[in-house]
Amino acid sequence: MGALPKQKYAKARQGKRRAHLGLVIPSLDLCPQCHSPKLSHRACPTCGSYAGREVIEVKGPKKPAA
Repeated sequence: MGALPKQKYAKARQGKRRAHLGLVIPSLDLCPQCHSPKLSHRACPTCGSYAGREVIEVKGPKKPAA
């Protein structure tokens, strides 16, 4: 059996210990081609361009089966 604390830890002390565990919202940049928000250093999901050239082919919306 391990050691047990003799006194209760305060919630403030627990919060200070876990201060680095908070969630961070990813920062978004605007695409220079289509001006839609995208993640930094990644191809634009809307137009498929990265660094001024098209790197992925973006498929259009699905057409309903008739």
